Amino acid sequence: MPYANLKVPADTLTAESKKKLQDAVTDAFADVYGERARANTLVILEEVADGGWSLGGTVLNAELLGRS
Repeated sequence: MPYANLKVPADTLTAESKKKLQDAVTDAFADVYGERARANTLVILEEVADGGWSLGGTVLNAELLGRS
């Protein structure tokens, strides 16, 4: 079963954009593995709270990323 776990900043996507992203990932797996994979493709979209990221030891938050 193809599986994708996407992590995105919390409160940055609408319900429509989440669905669009999940559909695009499912489509990508189906393009690679064939249509037989579509029904078994699992896409999990996790929202990470502000400050729940770090890059190179620096905690990333909305202010640092210019989203405040």
